[in-house]
Formats: sequence, structure tokens, C-alpha cells
Amino acid sequence: MPVPFTLERVCYFFRWRFIFTGVKPRFFVPVLTPGSPMPDPSTARPDGLLAIGGDLSLPRLLEAYGKGVFPWSADPITWWSPDPRSVIPLEGFHVPQRLRRKIRSGRFTITFDNAFDRVMQACAAPAAGRESTWIEGGMFEAYGRLHRAGHAHSVECWDGDTLAGGVYGVSIGGFFAGESMFHHVTDASKIALSALMDRLRHNGFLLFDTQAATPHTRRLGAIDIPRADYLKFLQAAIQLPVRFG
Repeated sequence: MPVPFTLERVCYFFRWRFIFTGVKPRFFVPVLTPGSPMPDPSTARPDGLLAIGGDLSLPRLLEAYGKGVFPWSADPITWWSPDPRSVIPLEGFHVPQRLRRKIRSGRFTITFDNAFDRVMQACAAPAAGRESTWIEGGMFEAYGRLHRAGHAHSVECWDGDTLAGGVYGVSIGGFFAGESMFHHVTDASKIALSALMDRLRHNGFLLFDTQAATPHTRRLGAIDIPRADYLKFLQAAIQLPVRFG
């Protein structure tokens, strides 16, 4: 059985590596303690890892997202701020003709914030080509608190009474971070994402963050921008007096 990857083991590895070899890690990764501030994103490692530890409390998550940082695991908690950063320009979201026809067909119904927990659970469930997920343990409780506080939202795509697909993410002012999406029916997640982008444009949002690009998000219009530019857009976006609902 593999040894669990825990915060204690991370710290133990780096401590004993230094004692036995005298070689310090090339990039120091700070360990957060309760109340300690989130480090400057510019100090992240080349792969984007910024810090380890801390907690997933509501104030900590709002602080992190407001500084361009997000958690990507719960045991241990790891905090990331990659450079470059992937975003989808709200006016650059690409909807293929085939998908437009599906949206216009009337087969699917879209709702917002009607089944946040179910969407998040579906995003965490194993799927073809994705046997593991970063959504685990305390992530459910943490994002549930964000949802109840009005900072996390879901979009549901229904095929009759069946939850066919969906997407969820975090919003602060005119900023929205897309966290994950799923589908049980072909294109249902894309339809949910298209509805989300329509709402964000209509409500005056400025920035849609996809964190790290994938071939799938690139086909939908995702681009990479330098972290420094991303942080400028982020600060402008979170100060906008707009609401998701």
C-alpha cells in the first residue's frame, strides 16, 4: 500500500534531505499556519506551487482567490498560482455551430444554484480518463461554506429530470473562477458553461479564470496570460459592484 502524501511527510522529506545531503531545496515552499498571510504569488515555484498547509476556512479561501491563489489538494492542502495563467475572455468564448443547435433544440433546461452539492459530487466522481480528482475530503465542506456565503455557484444542465452536466466555481465581485465541470450526456457540460458565460457577460463580470489550460478549454477559447497581467485584471474585477445572481 502506498504511503499517504501528507503535510507531515512533505516536511519530513525536505528536513532530512537537508540534514543528510546539506543541499537545500532549490525552491523553498512555505508552510502556512493559522493566521499567517498568503505569500506573494510571485514567489511561487516554476510549477505554480506557492505554499502548503493552513486551512480551508472561508476567510482563507477568500483571501487566496483575491490574491490569485487557489487550493489544489486537501491532504495536504496545497496552494497554487501558476504563471502563465489560463483565462477565457468573456467575449472570446467559442460556441461551435453544432453546440448552438443543441442549445436551441430545447432538449436541455438550465438552472443556477439549484443543486450545488450534486454538481460538486459529480465533478469529483471518477470518469473515463479521470480516475482520480483533487476534489476530496475537506473540499466539499469548504466550497459548501463558500456557496452558502454567496461566493460559490453552480450551473446545472438537465435532460428532463436527469442532471446531465454542470459546472461550479467561485465568484468575488466581477471575477469568476471555474473550478470543475462534468457531463453524463454528451455536450451537457459545454451547454452549462455556455449558460454560465452568458450570465457573466450579462451581469457585467470582467474575468473568467480557468487556472490551467487543457485541450478542451483551449477549443472553447482559453488563452494564457502572464501572471502579472492576470493579477492586474483580478484586482480590477474583484472591486466591481456586480453580483452573480
